[in-house]
Amino acid sequence: MKKILSTLLVLIVTGMAALADDAQDALKFFNSYVSAANSYSPTVATMYSPNAKIIRQVIKPDGTLVDVNTDTATYIKQMKLGQAGAKLRGYKNTYTNVSVASAGNGAYKVSSLRQPSGENYKLKTYMIVKKVDGNWKITEEMMQTKVQTFLKYAKK
Repeated sequence: MKKILSTLLVLIVTGMAALADDAQDALKFFNSYVSAANSYSPTVATMYSPNAKIIRQVIKPDGTLVDVNTDTATYIKQMKLGQAGAKLRGYKNTYTNVSVASAGNGAYKVSSLRQPSGENYKLKTYMIVKKVDGNWKITEEMMQTKVQTFLKYAKK
């Protein structure tokens, strides 16, 4: 009986260590994403799964929330168009309250608060990351925004 319990304990501890390592790897991936995004690196586009779910949650002036969903290809195209102006303005995001939690099936949800440069408010954001063919990829992303122009892309 002692042998079985000892073996079971070793398996549990080993499994927990593997999960902790993956959670740390997910956090490292998130930090590399932030660095790449804030330096306008073209590698940002490669960090998304081709079929990622992209959500921009628009905060309307009255406080109501509207989800605007898009596909990866459209999002990356829009991101590349906006990068030139953002780079000229020195636009960057700062992330605080970063946490990582298992989302099941080897995926991790990295949640944080995003503060756009020049603003004093913070917005909720999360990304779900998972290893795809041995590389971490963003499979879902939600970022709140106060930019109302995203509403023209909302499905009615």
